[in-house]
Amino acid sequence: MKNFFKGFALAVSMMTSIPFFKIHDFNKGINGYAALFYPLVGLLLGLILWGAHSLLDGHIPDLHLGIIIFALWVILTGALHLDGFSDTIDGLFVSKTRAIEVMKDPNTGGMGMIFTVTFLILKASSLAVLDAFYLLPIVLLLSRFNAVLAIYFFPYISQNGMGTLAKAELKGFQVFMALVYVGILCFSTLWLFALSLFVLFVIKTFFIKRYGGFSGDIYGFSIEVTELILLNAILLGIAT
Repeated sequence: MKNFFKGFALAVSMMTSIPFFKIHDFNKGINGYAALFYPLVGLLLGLILWGAHSLLDGHIPDLHLGIIIFALWVILTGALHLDGFSDTIDGLFVSKTRAIEVMKDPNTGGMGMIFTVTFLILKASSLAVLDAFYLLPIVLLLSRFNAVLAIYFFPYISQNGMGTLAKAELKGFQVFMALVYVGILCFSTLWLFALSLFVLFVIKTFFIKRYGGFSGDIYGFSIEVTELILLNAILLGIAT
């Protein structure tokens, strides 16, 4: 039970910039539990965003409010997954043999910067015209559940990093527990659940063919891409 709560605290610490539970303790035994809680942390972030929108709705023009929620989204996540997105893009514009080295470089390359700015514009635009903000908790939940599935089922290509610990300690029963609570929470939005799994399948197919597996940066890339696609699916009326 102690590892259970420590895992939750570590998940909050890793996945958000919220100034609570701030720990950097990757003791053996808690990293798998932390991964178990990734989707729940996403749900909590989504609830904060939805709550902020509900509080400000009617007091701020809709377009500007959508941009505010977008900015809050970036702040609450500390741009963690965006960093992975940018690094992953940089790796796509070099040879396979150099890609991992380039992705580890702390400096963002030109293509990573261009694609990240473009991606942010698309995400901000999606929120600026979104009506169904009540689905944000589900969007953030599912995107992080994809990360849990990727950690457990797909090879990890880096030799170090937090992903190594999560991959080593994440157990099948923890993935099943995550599936249970995600399935319950998404019961009324199964289209979104199915779409998120399809997005993960496409990402998996590409990156396993290119690199033979995933890295921490690709986990972040997967989360960001899943979020954008789900947002636009909602805008198209697929899941509403």
